[in-house]
Amino acid sequence: MDFDLIFVIGVALAAFAVPSFVSAYADRRWPKQAALMLLIAGGAIVYAAQENPDVYSIGAVDDTILVVLGRYLN
Repeated sequence: MDFDLIFVIGVALAAFAVPSFVSAYADRRWPKQAALMLLIAGGAIVYAAQENPDVYSIGAVDDTILVVLGRYLN
């Protein structure tokens, strides 16, 4: 299983959850979808970081995203 891919999917889901939270806040409704996306994203990030504790750090997020994109788009 590719833990880098799981980590990048989690980061992408977390990034997509932010506009969903803002939209729900602007419409004055409860952000169910955003909360679910954030829960899944957090689970994916924690799972990948738990399996490879020394690989993922704040400074390595952009490198990991570029490596995964290069691996699957090339």
